[in-house]
Amino acid sequence: MFNPLEYVVLLIVIALITYLRKALDLFGSIFMIIMGIIIIFTAGANWLILIFIFLILGLISTNYKHQYKKDIGIYEGTRSLKNVISNGIVPFVMAAFGNYGGFIGSIATATADTLASEVGITQQPRLITTLKKVPPGTDGGISVVGTVAGIIGAGIIGVAAYLLGIFPDPYVTLKIAIIAGTVGCFVDSILGATLERRHYISNEYVNLIATITGAALGIIMV
Repeated sequence: MFNPLEYVVLLIVIALITYLRKALDLFGSIFMIIMGIIIIFTAGANWLILIFIFLILGLISTNYKHQYKKDIGIYEGTRSLKNVISNGIVPFVMAAFGNYGGFIGSIATATADTLASEVGITQQPRLITTLKKVPPGTDGGISVVGTVAGIIGAGIIGVAAYLLGIFPDPYVTLKIAIIAGTVGCFVDSILGATLERRHYISNEYVNLIATITGAALGIIMV
């Protein structure tokens, strides 16, 4: 039987672990707890579990070839409150209002973008707007390996959303996740290549716009 308090305790434990392992800073961990508690009591624990899956995939991909990333100076270890807000505020709003299409689309986008960046960075990237080779870590850089990793990550979110009962139709759920996640990920890259590289907007705004795009596509495709 669903007991919200048990999930609140689990949420706090997970937030504490992520903080102690320096995956999130203090304020990022606290904000994650606040968002999680609201999701538990508005949408349900299964919606929160989908966010946990995104976090786990993000941690795994961040640690993928982490020494290589450190050697070239692009390893992103501890994520801050700004990272949590930019990637999590749209899924949080979608969950709070019970919009499963927008929720799945935004989570799939955040997952696809994270995996594409963290896994694809180990292959020679090309700028999405010109397809010219650029150094690893360049804003707007894409690679075949990263793109495939992103699509797989979005697909995992789709499968998990169905298994968690967020939406009962596996075909629709997977379609939302893969299409919205992939398009949102490419929007992130395009914004990175055109606006972020010119310092018009920060990476946090890029992530926010990308997840809004994924959410919008998810809502349309329901």
